[in-house]
Amino acid sequence: MKAGFLEKLIERLGRIGPEEVQNYFLRLAQEKGFLETVFNAIQEGIIVTDAKGRITYLNGAACELFGLETSDAIGKRLDERVRGLDWQSLTQSAGPISRDMEIFYPANRFINFYIVPLIIESRDSVAGDGVPGPRSVATAEQVGHAMILRDITESRRSAQETIESERLNALTLLAAGVAHEIGNPLNSLHIHLQLMERKVRELDDNSKTALQDSRLMLRDPKSGGLTQSSHNSCAQSGPPGRNCIRKAST
Repeated sequence: MKAGFLEKLIERLGRIGPEEVQNYFLRLAQEKGFLETVFNAIQEGIIVTDAKGRITYLNGAACELFGLETSDAIGKRLDERVRGLDWQSLTQSAGPISRDMEIFYPANRFINFYIVPLIIESRDSVAGDGVPGPRSVATAEQVGHAMILRDITESRRSAQETIESERLNALTLLAAGVAHEIGNPLNSLHIHLQLMERKVRELDDNSKTALQDSRLMLRDPKSGGLTQSSHNSCAQSGPPGRNCIRKAST
């Protein structure tokens, strides 16, 4: 539809015949049906409201996102049909705004939307001051808002999976670093144990037997451990000397 078509049609209503008026309205109906077909083919949701927030148009994608029926939604306030939408605060801005929201009905989705005010510019003829003939004055009137909706569920979930993957990689690196720090002293202990094993193999039989008895005594809880054994040895040899260790009294 060409710009100014409706204005020209209104100006000529008194001068055209009924058949021509019918042709104009048929043309308008055809173009309206064409635009509705185009809007319903768009994957993004489109909702148009009047100045009071009542729905005047919504396409199929918007109905699917919010679980609405066109016949039931037209003429109703948008914030009544979409619970949790603070329409009054969203439409306070004079320019377009963009927000993200999460909905749970009819399905759990993340939606990005932006709202654009709809402004119609009209021209009125007024008498000129000191200028012969009327002059045209342009006035702008806000008649409603258009809300464009886009489903970003997949991209939001993909971003969350990426964050979780990065966290898992960080934990894996941390665990590998801790294992490395623990492994270094363990390797040192293992080397010293191997050296001790070689030294033991070089001992004579009597020394090996004494070492074996000491090891068994340390492992046996009934023996009282190394401290109790030393105390008994000191008690048998007489009064405690410098090299004897008494068990601490409790």
